[in-house]
Amino acid sequence: MEKRETFASRLGFILISAGCAIGLGNVWRFPYITGKYGGAAFVLIYLCFLVILGIPIMVMEFSVGRASQRSAARSFHVLEPKGTKWHLASYVAIAGNYLLMMFYTTVGGWMLSYIVKMAAGTFTNLTPDEVGGVFNNMLANPGEMTFWMVITVVVSFGVCSMGLRNGVERINKAMMSLLFVILIALCIRSVTLDGAAEGLKFYLVPDFSKMAENGIGEAVYAAMGQSFFTLSLGIGAMAIFGSYISKERRLTGECINICILDTTVALLSGLVIFPACFAFGVDPGEGPGLVFVTLPNVFNQMPGGRLWGSLFFVFMSFAALSTVIAVFENIISFAIDLWGWSRKKAILVNLAVILVLSMPCVLGFNVLSSIQPLGAGTTIQDLEDFIISNNLLPIGSVLYLLFCTSRYGWGWKSFIAEADAGKGVKFPKWARFYVTYILPIIVIAILIISYIQKFA
Repeated sequence: MEKRETFASRLGFILISAGCAIGLGNVWRFPYITGKYGGAAFVLIYLCFLVILGIPIMVMEFSVGRASQRSAARSFHVLEPKGTKWHLASYVAIAGNYLLMMFYTTVGGWMLSYIVKMAAGTFTNLTPDEVGGVFNNMLANPGEMTFWMVITVVVSFGVCSMGLRNGVERINKAMMSLLFVILIALCIRSVTLDGAAEGLKFYLVPDFSKMAENGIGEAVYAAMGQSFFTLSLGIGAMAIFGSYISKERRLTGECINICILDTTVALLSGLVIFPACFAFGVDPGEGPGLVFVTLPNVFNQMPGGRLWGSLFFVFMSFAALSTVIAVFENIISFAIDLWGWSRKKAILVNLAVILVLSMPCVLGFNVLSSIQPLGAGTTIQDLEDFIISNNLLPIGSVLYLLFCTSRYGWGWKSFIAEADAGKGVKFPKWARFYVTYILPIIVIAILIISYIQKFA
């Protein structure tokens, strides 16, 4: 087995971990559900749930990774008590990482495609219906969809092929730095538009009456789900980065830093989208089409919109690619840990595997569109997203919680000793009852409610 690399710096660990967390859930899903559920009031509830749901589970993933010095494919094997079957949880993690990439690579391809379309002036002088037609025509074209998916996969594995420090860490640092520069520039442009003030008020001044219009209970559940799913917890995607860091810093403080970065990007994305939408009279709660249909129409009306639109999709692409690269690092580590492969062999084999596994999602919008697994109008991508978001993420999170708190698993004493090794913020010992008994119930409730909403 190859010697395990480590991060060159603490900053590298924080940025790549944040890059894994900062994905399309932040910059695509967060703005439109915030728009749907009333703006600032929803954001407050979301932030509360991020603290009480996301951070504890993230600390546990990092602790398991650092203590085992392995990816999720082998970490449970290393730490489980002799004779127990906790290692079966590794299959949830492995399946989750592969399944996430089966559709995430396609969506990442959409973002790259839209950089080119926006820069080339494809949307210039188009009507709103014609802008929507550009997106629909892309979905209907399997050749175009496959091309951009392949570019996403090849580029991301190419970064991983350069190694942890020279590839994954160095490129993520550059992408994250540029991501923030572009995002801040977009924020300044958006908030200085004529008519942007109403969008800022909607986004920054809580008004719970607006939330009540769509049902406070539904809004609270949406905030709970977004805070939980935005970090992609439960499939060991974070655990691998724990295995690459030293014991110099306590993990709770590091997780807080990562969540702050993750949340900052989500909140700044809203500062781009809401003022612009209100400035041009566009509904910001229009659902998944917000990025690919609504915003190109906004950029069409904005002075210099072609430039700002291109920068926006560069930002979106960085957000998508940072996650893809981080998850690919996990997938490569699975092969290294399980079979002792070299990094080169793990990359070449998984490159072929991911390309094949990504095709059902690509074809599900065109050639295989007759397959509607979750009902009329649904696609293969919807099924893949449902399996991971509504099943593997919550199930995996419960397994991490139980493994780290139960005396039949790794146990509380082992977990707290690992989490609190080094300097920095300690994991609060008073939270033991909460993470042992209450938090698993909350996560299971999220799982059950998601099924009720989907199939009731």
